[in-house]
Amino acid sequence: MALMPSAEKDVSRSGDAVEHNEVAGDGLAPKELTSEAAARGQGISGYEELTPWETIRKFKMNAAVCFAVTLSAATDGYQIGLIGNIIANAGFVAQFGTQHTEEGVVLASSILSAWASIGSGGQVVGMVTLPFLSDRFGRKAAMYWLWFLLAISVTLECVAKGWRLWLVAKLFGGIGVGCLQSTIPTYVSEVAPPRVRGIFLMCYSLWWLIGQFFAPVALQVMHAQNPANYLTPVYTQWSQIGLMLIIYFLLPESPAWCVSRGKNDRARKSLRVLYRGVEGFDIDHHISLIQVNLEHERAIAQEQKNEKWYSIFKGRDGLRTLISCWTLMTQQFIGLGIFFGYATYFFQQAGLKDPFKITCITSGINIFFSFVVIYVSDTFGRRWLACYGTTICWVCCVVVGILGVVPETNATNYVFVLFACIWNIGLVANGATGWGFIGEISSQRLRPYTAGFAAASTCVMGIVFGVLIPYMINAHQWNWGLKTSWFFAGLGAPFTLAMWFLIPETAGRTAAELDELFERKIKPYRFHKTTTATQRILQVNKEEEA
Repeated sequence: MALMPSAEKDVSRSGDAVEHNEVAGDGLAPKELTSEAAARGQGISGYEELTPWETIRKFKMNAAVCFAVTLSAATDGYQIGLIGNIIANAGFVAQFGTQHTEEGVVLASSILSAWASIGSGGQVVGMVTLPFLSDRFGRKAAMYWLWFLLAISVTLECVAKGWRLWLVAKLFGGIGVGCLQSTIPTYVSEVAPPRVRGIFLMCYSLWWLIGQFFAPVALQVMHAQNPANYLTPVYTQWSQIGLMLIIYFLLPESPAWCVSRGKNDRARKSLRVLYRGVEGFDIDHHISLIQVNLEHERAIAQEQKNEKWYSIFKGRDGLRTLISCWTLMTQQFIGLGIFFGYATYFFQQAGLKDPFKITCITSGINIFFSFVVIYVSDTFGRRWLACYGTTICWVCCVVVGILGVVPETNATNYVFVLFACIWNIGLVANGATGWGFIGEISSQRLRPYTAGFAAASTCVMGIVFGVLIPYMINAHQWNWGLKTSWFFAGLGAPFTLAMWFLIPETAGRTAAELDELFERKIKPYRFHKTTTATQRILQVNKEEEA
C-alpha cells in the first residue's frame, strides 16, 4: 500500500515549512483523513480517548494477562540478584573458593569473571536465537522453551559442588534469561492496548526489581541464621519456576503473531480471551486493524527491498534498532556492574559494614520508585524518564569517583551510600523505559528480531564488564575501590548525552503511528510534538462533535 500524494508532499517539505511537516494530513477533509490514515496503516479502534485507568477498567482480562506475564521477570531478577550477591556468602565461598590467601580461601577473580561472562554470553545466545523460534512457532512456544532452560539451570545449581558445574548452570540460566528478556516485552507490546502499553512494560521492570530485591533478603536471612547455608536461597527459585509454568500454560497466543501467520481463527480465539467481558468489542475490526498495519509495513519493506530479518540493520529499521538498544545498553556504561550487578561485593570490598543490608535498602528504594515510574509512564511519557534517569546515574558516578580520591571517613561512607541509592533511582527510570523501548520501538514484522538484538547488545557489553569489574573492585587485584566510578563516568558521558537526541516519546502511540513517524523521518526528540494521521482524525471528530 503506497503513501498518498499528500503524505509524499509532507515528507518532501523543508526549510521554513519544517514545523508544518510535523502535522499529518493538514487541511484534509474527514474522509480524506481516513484514507490518509489507512494509507499509513492506521485506523480508529474507538477506545483512543480512554484514560489509562479507564482502559484498565474497560479491559480487565487484558490487564490481568499483561500483569501476569510480566511476573516472569521476577525469576530473571531473582536469579541475577542471587548470583551477584551469593558470592559474598561464607558458605558459598567455602564451597567454590579456589584461591588461598592469608585471610583464608577466597573466590578467584578469574572464576568470578568466567561466571559473569558465561552468563552474559548465554543471554546473548538466547536473545539472538529465540526470535527465529518465536517468529515461526509463536510467543507461547518461546515461553515454554525459556522455562525449560531455566529449570535445567536451577537443577544444576542445586547439585553443583564445584565451580565448573556452576559455570554450566550459569550458561543455561543465561540462555533462559536471554530468551525471557526478548520474549516478554515483545508479547506485552503486541497484546496490551496502546494507552496502557507503557504501564505493563514498566511492570516487567517492577517484577524484575522485586525478584532482585528478594535475592539479598534471602541471603541476609541465611547470613543471620546460618552464614554457611547458601543452598536454601538456591532452592527457593523453584517456587518461581513453578508459577511461571502455570502462567505460560494459561496465556493466550499473541493475536498480532497469529494474524502475521495467517492464523485468523486462532487470533479470534485469543482476542475472545483477552477482551472477555468487554461489551460491544468488535473482534473482526481489531483483526482488520492489525492486518492493515502489517500490510502497510510489508508494502514499505518490499518497496525498499528490506523484507528479510536482517533489515533490522538497514535504513529506518536500523535506526529503530539503535533506539531500541540504546537506553538499556547505556546502563553498562554508567555503572550497572558496580552499583547493581556486583552491589554487595562492591560494598564489601569498599569496606562498608553489613553490605547485604545496604543492598536490601537500595533494592527497596528501586521497588518504591518503580511504582512511581509505572504511574507516570503513560501520563507524562517515557522520554523524560529515560533521559533524566540516565543523567542522574552519570552524575552519581562522578560524585562516587570524587569520594574515591578523598580521605575515607564515616562521612564519606554515608555519602557513598546516599549516592548509591540515588544512582538506583536513576536506574529504575532508565531500566523500566529501556525494556519498554525494546518491546515497542520496532515494527510489527521485525519485532522479535529487533527486540532480541537490542536486548543482546547490552549483554555483549555485560560480558566485557563482567570480566573487568571483579578485577577493578577486588582488594586482592587492581583494588580501584570507589575510583572505579571514574572509569564509568568517562565512558558514560557520550552515551548519556546522546540519549537526549536519540530517544523518542512513545507514550500512547500505536504501532502504526510509530511506523508513520519513522517513515516521515521525524527526528526522535520531536516525536512528542508531531501529530499523526490518527490524531488528526480524532481532532476533527472532536471539532465536529463540538
